[in-house]
Amino acid sequence: MAQVMFEPKDPSYAQRVRDSFALQGAMTTLGATLGAIAPGQVEIELPWAPGLTQQHGFLHAGMVASALDSACGYAGFTLMPPDAGVLTIEFKINLLAPAKGQRFRMVGQVVKPGRTVTVTEGRAYAIDGGREKLIATMGATLMTITGRDDVKN
Repeated sequence: MAQVMFEPKDPSYAQRVRDSFALQGAMTTLGATLGAIAPGQVEIELPWAPGLTQQHGFLHAGMVASALDSACGYAGFTLMPPDAGVLTIEFKINLLAPAKGQRFRMVGQVVKPGRTVTVTEGRAYAIDGGREKLIATMGATLMTITGRDDVKN
């Protein structure tokens, strides 16, 4: 994916992403970590682990979808105002190849930011023996949430 340049509304966007990510029990359970953070783009890394696999030993599609959804969500979050939270309102995933690798890299990128709705794309890569292979793509739509105590970051 080509990097598109966006101007964040909050100069502290990267710290906001880190703080919010630290609150995610799901990503902690998966062993996921944040990688690169830039305006409109976020990477999440995930190690292969036996507890995250399906019956053939591949990373389960649900784990791929969860991490890729978070990458897309945080990509959109980088461009939202300081008082906003983010929720995914829709996504579609295309599973292109078995998720076989030692590690995985999920990249979320904003296609079009909006005041209320943001459109993103994601790509998931399996890393095996130093080689990266595209294993999934995602299109996700996000909503900017303000004024709700239960969705703050």
